[in-house]
Amino acid sequence: MADRTLTSRQATNSCDPGFGVTGSRGTGSSRGLDGSRSLMAFGLASAAAIALYLTEGGRNVRKSLAGDIAAIRERDPAANSLAEILCCYSGFHALVFHRLAHALWLREVPLLPRLVSQISRFLTGIEIHPGAVIANGLFIDHGSGVVIGETSEIGNNVTIYQGVTLGGTGKESGKRHPTIEDNVVVGAGAKVLGAITIGKNAKIGAGSVVVQNVPADTTVVGNPGRPVMTDGTRVGIPDIDYRHLPDPVAEAIQCVVRRVVELENELEEYCPPKQRRMERSRANLDEQVANLTGFNQGLGI
Repeated sequence: MADRTLTSRQATNSCDPGFGVTGSRGTGSSRGLDGSRSLMAFGLASAAAIALYLTEGGRNVRKSLAGDIAAIRERDPAANSLAEILCCYSGFHALVFHRLAHALWLREVPLLPRLVSQISRFLTGIEIHPGAVIANGLFIDHGSGVVIGETSEIGNNVTIYQGVTLGGTGKESGKRHPTIEDNVVVGAGAKVLGAITIGKNAKIGAGSVVVQNVPADTTVVGNPGRPVMTDGTRVGIPDIDYRHLPDPVAEAIQCVVRRVVELENELEEYCPPKQRRMERSRANLDEQVANLTGFNQGLGI
């Protein structure tokens, strides 16, 4: 009886993929699948390397990436080595993916450019549409939350901080995203919307919302963005001093306060009994004006 039971179990095990001869075949099949995947990955990497080094498009991509690395070294004091840039800078990784996706986009390859773009977004947190035109020397600092739309155009040596959106304003077709010219700095969280042009050497302050064209050599702050003319010097290493950006709203309030003081002085001439009370309140008013002046110079509330 015991021999029959043992024989039955052996027969059952021989049919189970986890035992006996069939189990050995299953293990071999799994190893073969892993080997096929490794061979496929090696083949894709080899094809990418060949395309990068032996084709005209590959040479252009390598030239663009070299400019991107040089921009990071120039503008980020935290970049200590080439290995650190290649391994740790999500902005650079996003540009690598975009150069590939844009090359496929120009060749009208279906689906694959958008797929590469979405993989880049998943890995880096930066979304760049394959159709966006990006010149050399773009530096995306930190990069989380950056969105660059399909018809955006970005010139040479542009710096973009985290949370920036280069977006459209509606469902119209054709050109609907901004054009950023050379040497522009876009501060953290800024929104540049619509088919507008940001002129050369312009600076956009953090959190600004820009919906109109910005002339060259101009600083824009606020919501909506208000231009404030600058000296017009070339933007090299980004030098936006957020503590001292002009505030048109604070300047307008200052004008109102000055006018109120003038009116009170005129009333004193017609109401002499109120002069003592006005003198007591004038000290408080002067202190408030001083605080407002400090706020306008970037001291904050």
